[in-house]
Amino acid sequence: MYDYMFRNALVVDGSGREPYRANVAVFGDSIAFIGKEGITRARNIIDSSDYVLTPGFIDMHTHTDLQILRDRDMKAKIGQGILTDVSGNCGIGVFPNSGEALHLAVEDVLGTYPEWSWKSWDDYKKVVSDGGMGINEAFLASHTPLRFAAMGHDAGRKATKEEISRMCTMLDDLLSCGVRGFSSGLYYSPCLFADEDELVALLSVVRKHDAFFAVHHRCEGNDVITSLAEVIGLAEKTGVRLEVSHLKAIGKNNQQYVPQMLSMLEDARKRGVDVKADQYPYAYGSTSLFSLLPPHILGLSRFEQRLALSLEGEREEIKDEILHPSTWDSVYQMVGPESIKIMYLESNSEYNGLSLAEVGEKRGKDPLDALFDLLSEETGLAVMSDVTQSEESLKMIMKHPLVSFGTDALYSTPIPHPRSFHSSVEYLSRYVEKEHVLSLEEAIRKMTGENADKLSLPDRGYIREGYKADILLFKLDELAPAGDGNDGFNVIMLQGKPCFMDGKWNYCRAGSIL
Repeated sequence: MYDYMFRNALVVDGSGREPYRANVAVFGDSIAFIGKEGITRARNIIDSSDYVLTPGFIDMHTHTDLQILRDRDMKAKIGQGILTDVSGNCGIGVFPNSGEALHLAVEDVLGTYPEWSWKSWDDYKKVVSDGGMGINEAFLASHTPLRFAAMGHDAGRKATKEEISRMCTMLDDLLSCGVRGFSSGLYYSPCLFADEDELVALLSVVRKHDAFFAVHHRCEGNDVITSLAEVIGLAEKTGVRLEVSHLKAIGKNNQQYVPQMLSMLEDARKRGVDVKADQYPYAYGSTSLFSLLPPHILGLSRFEQRLALSLEGEREEIKDEILHPSTWDSVYQMVGPESIKIMYLESNSEYNGLSLAEVGEKRGKDPLDALFDLLSEETGLAVMSDVTQSEESLKMIMKHPLVSFGTDALYSTPIPHPRSFHSSVEYLSRYVEKEHVLSLEEAIRKMTGENADKLSLPDRGYIREGYKADILLFKLDELAPAGDGNDGFNVIMLQGKPCFMDGKWNYCRAGSIL
């Protein structure tokens, strides 16, 4: 006898094929039957005639490395239908844990956690698993912790040959022990100090394991073409599979480059480079407020950064670098203070929700001086959002067959970006149901099967017999952001266990590390 049977569902199976009607039966943690034959021997029969049935969504790019410990039920994710996360992105991760320098380097993105009790990947994996998991997690080895572990707290510089060798050994061990790939954030410190020798050495290890390289490349703005060419070139040189993270062009004047960026991906594939990309469905992003500073300042400790910003002569030099950048992406210069909003400050919370232009007005100062004051005074988290791209560019990227779904979700502050809670619904209700940018079957492919294939998951991402029963049941026109934690799903099933059914939550913590 089956445990559950979804009767006469409209199945969108994750492959991109046209939807079809079928009965879908679940036994244990797996899909046991798909077909039109009537089934009466099931403990629970769910009339699904008016509903769409899909695989659970897979978030290709997120930052839930510490959130999985703070909220074991992962309500923000499963409530939007995401049943598998890929964490450790942008080179920002939590293992190996080398101490306070790492904790401070990642807290604006990952948030804080009171007890980093683990040292190694095995330790961390045990901490995550032992408390129960409300979601499946796949992890990447992250560049930032590797640099700190190999180089000490002084990781904001070029690595020596010996340090690169240590990083490669650690990466080799991690990829041998179940980590799915390697990520770097070449826009962020300390990863931005990595040169070609370091990256080629690390990617050669990734290639050895047939894993993939996910990268937030150096410049998504004025130098986006050169920056994208750099990572494609690295993939071509090493033979590694490449995932370009949150593909976009930042700044009004740089939207013209989006067609060329997509052509670069296509041309690289014609040359045999296995390159793809992911995208979150919002025209504005979110990251650390400190990321507005020049790279050489980002390489300093927070104390040294605050000291530099408090010295008048140093401050004027930094201001000039931000307004007239030559070798780096100045988001401030590209989008302007009106388009940069304070999402969260601990020490100056009265400015939360205001743009930098508005903060400047309130303080009676130039917006950059106001920014420097805030960063000098801030001893805790500092997170911003910024309008990065046009809707036209977002849709052009979204429609491309090489680009799949991610959220870039951050949970570091009490006031996170909406993408952290509602990306799936934004993707489906707005861009499928209302604006018809994607067909339903293509959107589901990008959210499920495509991402499972990138991760080399053998039994996820598709509605197929023998595959794990990560299943969603919903009506497309009923999906909407909701305050109760469920964005409109009738059934949310994780590995055969109902997390939500019959209008009730049952946080089953049936997830696992993949």
